[in-house]
Amino acid sequence: MMRRNPSIEAEGEEEEDRDMDWNPSIGVETLRIPPGVGTLEGFRRWTSSECFPDHGRIDFLAGELEIDMSPENLYKHGGPKTALSAALYSQVDRTGRGAVYIDCTRIVSVDADLSVEPDVVAVLWDSLESGRVVRVPAADGEPDSFIELEGAPDLVVEVISDSSLGKDRRRLPPLYAKAGVPELWLVDARTKRGKGIELRIHVLGPNGYVLAPPDAAGWCESPFLGRRCRLRRHSERDLGYTYQLELRRRPPGPSRLRSPGTRGNRT
Repeated sequence: MMRRNPSIEAEGEEEEDRDMDWNPSIGVETLRIPPGVGTLEGFRRWTSSECFPDHGRIDFLAGELEIDMSPENLYKHGGPKTALSAALYSQVDRTGRGAVYIDCTRIVSVDADLSVEPDVVAVLWDSLESGRVVRVPAADGEPDSFIELEGAPDLVVEVISDSSLGKDRRRLPPLYAKAGVPELWLVDARTKRGKGIELRIHVLGPNGYVLAPPDAAGWCESPFLGRRCRLRRHSERDLGYTYQLELRRRPPGPSRLRSPGTRGNRT
């Protein structure tokens, strides 16, 4: 099954397979999809080929293609994504614990039949050293050239847009859980001026994700960061919004939530 916008045209399965040696016709009207992408293996061949589009987001979710070629909303998507990336970079990259990636970083899980490009991804060096996450090299064999991360990254962030609402809230979380991603953040900044925004932290448990309940002030706990988190939005002179991820240390005592592989109280 394929989920797509009306402006996307799929090639028929009966069309002769041209070994993906053509350039895609990507524009206002048409995105061409080659035959054979109905399996994870076939989809991965497409994503690593020269004819895979450079724009938009195309995900493979357990046999379904999710395609979104719509532009990114500046304040409801790009702003919060940038703020979260900056805060996570400070807590992960700059502390030497791992790396944070934004946009077009493809995550693949064979167990979950999944290939996606989340908004933000964080991977600890421990996860790479243990083999829980594996870097997939590019076909050209160039040193230090990788095209995918296979396995379960330590944190995935998805910023919800109108076009991705069903995917982000319903279809992706069970697949991320099956892939073994310890922590999933869902952010919804689509509310109107003066309304609140949502940061919902989901921690993997034995039966799927468990929501880290926010308190009345909007603070919720992230086992990955070892912090309580709150996403705030500020209006700038009626010209737009800026966002900030606020962090607080957890109060003394055992945490109510621990994700698989959490190594003590991270700082």
